[in-house]
Amino acid sequence: MYKLSNLTTIIINMDKMDKNLLALLRTNARQSTSELARQLGISRSTVQSRLRRLENRKVISAYTVQYGSEFEGKLIRAHVLMQVSQKLTGKAYVILEKMPEITALYAISGEYDLIAIVTAESTEELSRLLDDIANLEGIERTNSSVILETKFARGMPFFKS
Repeated sequence: MYKLSNLTTIIINMDKMDKNLLALLRTNARQSTSELARQLGISRSTVQSRLRRLENRKVISAYTVQYGSEFEGKLIRAHVLMQVSQKLTGKAYVILEKMPEITALYAISGEYDLIAIVTAESTEELSRLLDDIANLEGIERTNSSVILETKFARGMPFFKS
């Protein structure tokens, strides 16, 4: 008999109201429970209990900050592809995780092993960061691409209203 994973079970057990609540929070996680309740057409206490349940089930792990377009527009972002020596992969992860300019790190398939999303305040800072990454023990090769413009960005494109 096939056993469902915990994630599959959580997804199956979420109803349309949970999905709509998550969609509203992805748009603005600072909305009050009263405002969320008004938009969903349910009571504030129902919103609170649903939020608590989603937090307990680790569907919601944090409420975070999203930069405003004016501030974000002044930042320089880039994708950095990295080939990593297999024997030093763990060490590379630990060092990369400590670099605050790296906003995300993904293991990928293909010619490269990792892709990092990095953010800098200037081209000089980006150049220094790229040199720092390339010179890390275990990093064999890098290839970077500066993001010129964001056409659109979504959170997890998982649910449809």
